[in-house]
Amino acid sequence: MPGILYLVSTPIGNLEDLTFRAVTILGTVRFIAAENPQVTKQLLNHYAIETPVTTYHQFNKEEKTSLILKRLQEGDHAALVCDAGTPVIADPGAFLISNALAAGITVTPVPGASAVMAALSASGLASDEFVFLGIFPHRSTARHRVALTLEEETRTAVLFISVTQLESALELLSSVLGRRRIVAANNLTTTAEILFRGTVPDLLRTFSTTPLEGEVTLIIEGSRKKKKRRRRRNA
Repeated sequence: MPGILYLVSTPIGNLEDLTFRAVTILGTVRFIAAENPQVTKQLLNHYAIETPVTTYHQFNKEEKTSLILKRLQEGDHAALVCDAGTPVIADPGAFLISNALAAGITVTPVPGASAVMAALSASGLASDEFVFLGIFPHRSTARHRVALTLEEETRTAVLFISVTQLESALELLSSVLGRRRIVAANNLTTTAEILFRGTVPDLLRTFSTTPLEGEVTLIIEGSRKKKKRRRRRNA
């Protein structure tokens, strides 16, 4: 009988945010496929989990997927984790999952910490409708495309960005979004957690004098422009 592939969400900063169920799963599967084994082993050591860990990332996903599927088909249970948060949210896990499903393998989520939901819930912005746009692009053309998308987007938007990209990204967004409200969440769930709130120009001024470290989750207010209704033509 084939094994089960568990998608285990890991802490985004605070190691205590791993769920009881996740601890059980990680301790009982035959092996763990991890984006960065060194990061994952720090978590496993914290909970005295000795399950073997294998590398699974963007550059070896095709080779490793076939090996992982073989073991799953032989009956081994496995867990897929990323460095922080939920697998497949801005990482290569989707490739393994789609192939596992195609091979008839049962794929089971083990939910937990999420930077998207943590930042959104504390942002103070509308959360009844939102859209996740992934990682803010490095290339100029792609950046402008995202900015134009945000200009028209009426839902609250969430995206990830590195601190090295933050200032230039805010400069671009300021020219497109004007005084739209925005929240920048840094070091979520850790003792250094901080959420910066204000308009896009406000945060641009803040970060020009207050450098950050690590990753940032941006929550951007949706456009208040009403969608234009198309006029019906008379028959």
